[in-house]
Amino acid sequence: MGHDMAVTPAPGAKNQQHQQVDTEAARQKDEPAPQSYPDDTEDNNNIFGESSELNDDRMKQIAAEGNAHFHRLGWKRLSIVLVVEAVALGALSLPGAFHTLGMILGVFLTVFLGLAAVFTSYIVGRVKLAHPDISHYADAGRLLLAKVGLGRFGYEIFGAAFVLELLLVVGSHALTGSIALVTINGGHVCSIAFSAVSAIVLLILAIPPSFTEVAILGYIDFVSILAAIGITIIATAIQASDSPGGLSGVSWSAYPKDDLSFTEAFVAVSNIVFAYSFAIGQFSFMDEMHTPKDYMKSIWANGAMQIFIYTLTGALCYAFIGSSVQSPALLSAGGLISKIAFGIALPVIFISGSINTTVALRYVHGRLYKNSIHRYINTPIGWASWIGIVSIFTVIAWIIAETIPIFSDLLSLCSALFVSGFSFYIPGIMWFAFLCKGKWFARENIAMSVGSIVVFIIGMVVLVGGTYATIVDIMDQISTGSDHAPFTCRSV
Repeated sequence: MGHDMAVTPAPGAKNQQHQQVDTEAARQKDEPAPQSYPDDTEDNNNIFGESSELNDDRMKQIAAEGNAHFHRLGWKRLSIVLVVEAVALGALSLPGAFHTLGMILGVFLTVFLGLAAVFTSYIVGRVKLAHPDISHYADAGRLLLAKVGLGRFGYEIFGAAFVLELLLVVGSHALTGSIALVTINGGHVCSIAFSAVSAIVLLILAIPPSFTEVAILGYIDFVSILAAIGITIIATAIQASDSPGGLSGVSWSAYPKDDLSFTEAFVAVSNIVFAYSFAIGQFSFMDEMHTPKDYMKSIWANGAMQIFIYTLTGALCYAFIGSSVQSPALLSAGGLISKIAFGIALPVIFISGSINTTVALRYVHGRLYKNSIHRYINTPIGWASWIGIVSIFTVIAWIIAETIPIFSDLLSLCSALFVSGFSFYIPGIMWFAFLCKGKWFARENIAMSVGSIVVFIIGMVVLVGGTYATIVDIMDQISTGSDHAPFTCRSV
């Protein structure tokens, strides 16, 4: 039997030389190229040898084409995907957070938490390279808890949290779309109708299942958010200059606002944490890369852009608008400018939201058809099931948007419950569980160990404090204002 295994070529072995040439060319140009992952051997054995669906050459061709289709992502496009996944709603919530926390603390936390998120993404990437069989965060949960005999439980609980987090994020995009359309329309149509329209657009844009395809839309997305933020900053600067007292008359403060409550402070901090939520999709994104070891280029490019955009947006909008700043920030420009800014921001609201749908449902669909040809979404059944779960997911997200119609609190809830873990305390644990060799306090480990302890503490503080504060604030908002009641027509 050992002799048979030695002489039997692995599936696709005759194409390996061609793959190597294609991959090398792709590395030079950052273009898609086929690549076999270390875990592909097992999958290919299942596909080509163990599944009765793949007994003929046609099925083999479909599987090969599907596998190649989902390994075409280069580091430059990954950078765009990471940016557009998080920047959209994250940037729009920051001026309000700066108002709550004050300019000094707002800038400090934006930069500090951004660097912490880059650090944790570095850990996530190293874990992916060390364990290429991890395709989604749920797989990391299985591997992590398998160390204490709870691998299956880890897979289920991480998978559920993974989907729920992205469900809340897509819901927040549906809510933001509703706010944008109500603003543009002038409030002449019920906001529920506009949130339903937003959900439909999110559904349509989530139909392409490959991140490479979505990344192309990401360029439009990126220009959209920069233009919308730029218009808001310029317009508010002009308004501030023309107001009595000019820029010096704007009521902004370097310090936290007076009578700042625990609830307000933690909702603001959670909003900043939400802005750096890109690590949740990193395993999924890296799984499509043709050269996964290039991931750190994407992380640095993404992290630098996000820290720069967030700090500039939060500080300038707050400095020009002052205590009257609203959330999302585009509302603060007022009148015609807000309508223009929201119109330009529509692509980022919908494209970024659809990327989160794709991340969540690639995990769900892959689980439903783990050893089936339909997992590649290039058969009639594969496409039908994909469109079906995208529709169900989007409807649930829309219901969430109408149930918690408060922009800052919906982001804060996402952040406190899930981003705190996926982007902070779980990567901190991963360092010790998967990557640390020898004593944690050894000279070669001490810097990473201390950093991992710090991000673990950050995550746990946000989880406990942020969740409590957000729930209290949601209850207060709903009980005191009809505009925040579930399933009602709202003004912006």
